[in-house]
Amino acid sequence: MPLILGMSMLLACQFLGELLARGLSLPIPGPVIGMVILLAGLMIRGKVPSSLRIAGEGLLRYLTLLFVPAGVGLMVHGQLIADDWFPIVATLVLSTALTLAVTAWVMTRLASRATGKDTSREGGQ
Repeated sequence: MPLILGMSMLLACQFLGELLARGLSLPIPGPVIGMVILLAGLMIRGKVPSSLRIAGEGLLRYLTLLFVPAGVGLMVHGQLIADDWFPIVATLVLSTALTLAVTAWVMTRLASRATGKDTSREGGQ
């Protein structure tokens, strides 16, 4: 029963996200909005319900199976990917570099906050 309740919570959040995305014609996918709704609900509640934890752990256990459709799509549309290889590679490299830079910046800020000193000023002075 807890698994059904947890899956129902996940699907309800996704459904709400889809409703908002389509109803307001937002350019953001409904499942992403649903994840934000779920995050807000969990932050308000302050903890993860056991039924949601059980459902999440069950999904994570079989996460690799969710990559099978993406892998098949890569194989089916291989020619399209080969035709546009440069924009794809450029996007992957730039997005990875941007993600690393933002992550490093956030970690530096959080580390300085945790230790109580500002590390961004140490190198310049």
